[in-house]
Amino acid sequence: MPWHVVYTKPKAEKKVSEELAAMGIEVYCPLVSKIRQWSDRKKKVEMPLFTSYVFVNIEEKRKNDVFHAKGVVRYLFWLGKPALVRDTEIEEIKKWLHTDVTDVEVENIQKGDLFEIKEGPFKNHSGLVEEVNKNTIRLKVESIGVMLTIKYNTPADTGKA
Repeated sequence: MPWHVVYTKPKAEKKVSEELAAMGIEVYCPLVSKIRQWSDRKKKVEMPLFTSYVFVNIEEKRKNDVFHAKGVVRYLFWLGKPALVRDTEIEEIKKWLHTDVTDVEVENIQKGDLFEIKEGPFKNHSGLVEEVNKNTIRLKVESIGVMLTIKYNTPADTGKA
């Protein structure tokens, strides 16, 4: 069974996934840890990787059951058909989230360049460079439908010349 993409209300992804799981529906809401700064403290929080989206693996006859969960808006459609995600793609996302960060060597990258990723969880994918800043590069990776931000150190940051 392919996975379907469910669009949720803003900031409701975790609650929706909990409710769907309680209903016996197989659901996946990929989470990433981020440090958030408040005026008096820093805190590590779990944030959804995809804002306002969760994935459900559900039988066709139960598709309407997802609307019983508070916060579900609709299914995502692509070109007039329900957006489907293969099991292999879900497994790739899980693998990416559990892979350690690797070093990236960056030289003379400019907006509009095609950047081939040679190591790490996105190995063998390439993306169009959308933006280059002092320590980050934003890539549009169309093959998997994501925007990536790659952080890197300049030689001055690492003490290398």
